[in-house]
Amino acid sequence: MRLDKFLKTARIIKRRTVAKDFALSERIMVNGRVAKPSTTVKAGDIVSLRIGERQMVFEVLAIKENIRAAEAKDLYRVIE
Repeated sequence: MRLDKFLKTARIIKRRTVAKDFALSERIMVNGRVAKPSTTVKAGDIVSLRIGERQMVFEVLAIKENIRAAEAKDLYRVIE
């Protein structure tokens, strides 16, 4: 699944266009590499997201196209 779509599906970022803008401004890394919005993410990938001064690091646990809001947190595990 595309990185920008995963971030929106997992409810980490509210809108896919905002997720795309984050990736284009090089604020997202996947497995230690700067990621583009089209970067494919899979279970086991480590994603680092920088929002202002804060940094969020999480592991992708599962990939699902459609998921309920209550189950969205099951798609990833926060590391930092």
